[in-house]
Amino acid sequence: MSAIIGVDVGGTKIAAGLVDEQGNILKMTRKPTDTRTPDSVIETILEVIGELRVDADAQAVGIGAAGFINADRSTVNFAPNLNWRNLPLGKRVSEATGLPTVVENDANSAAWGEFRFGAAAEYESAAVITVGTGIGGGIIVGGKLLRGASGFAGEIGHLNMVENGIPCGCGLRGCWEVYSSGGALLRAARKIARQDRERSAGMLDLAGGDPEAITGIMISQAAQNGCKGANEAFAEVGRWLGQGMADLSAILDPEAFVLAGGVSEAGNVLLRPTRDAFLERLTARDFRPEPPVLLAKLGNDAGIIGAADLARE
Repeated sequence: MSAIIGVDVGGTKIAAGLVDEQGNILKMTRKPTDTRTPDSVIETILEVIGELRVDADAQAVGIGAAGFINADRSTVNFAPNLNWRNLPLGKRVSEATGLPTVVENDANSAAWGEFRFGAAAEYESAAVITVGTGIGGGIIVGGKLLRGASGFAGEIGHLNMVENGIPCGCGLRGCWEVYSSGGALLRAARKIARQDRERSAGMLDLAGGDPEAITGIMISQAAQNGCKGANEAFAEVGRWLGQGMADLSAILDPEAFVLAGGVSEAGNVLLRPTRDAFLERLTARDFRPEPPVLLAKLGNDAGIIGAADLARE
């Protein structure tokens, strides 16, 4: 059988799969990420590729990695979580495997997967927003991935939302992801739990009574069970998320928005406040189509599927 290998390089694990032309994953493998050195990460990437080549005639490799990927689609200019600087990742993997190798930003890879085979498959233009520890984005315009002059387009988590706001890990203040990510959800939920234990009983019961022990999964579970405090936390994050999406809509005018990533798995408890805030701030709402706000369909497989399909290009 013939397929493309898609690799999703994360800070804790490297997942890879054999992907056919219809976006089906035929075989998968995972290994922990050894982040001690760039060479140790590349070694693990080569291991998962080797495992997948045993049963298939792979034609190429697509790699999705967090960080700033050069427009050459081979060099990782800067990946702070992996301690990479100007790493010729595509060249290294291609030389070791003998396979053509394409490197893409991980959020772009996931966005492309949702565009080709997931929630945005019926649209020509879409903004896919990955809401996890931070916020990443992939922008599709006219059926093409928007990369920008240097390959860095889509770093939407660092749009400025609040002047001199909360510090962001990037070194700036007031970035969108500080107010709309998984970290923001935790901060909001724990604050609510400290201030009003009665309204937060659903979360506190799951956390053994300790507000600082509350996790994202607990917040989601409590919200879906009707916990007022948990729903308030999602409402706060959704409000910021929707406001940022309205700004993006004014700039990009996508046909649809797709929410992906771990936080989006909460479903309607996040989708409802996000959509409400988005429509409230949408410019010229009465004179334009309202872009739908959708939940991703491919889950954690989107990055693998998208990376493989981009390599197929």
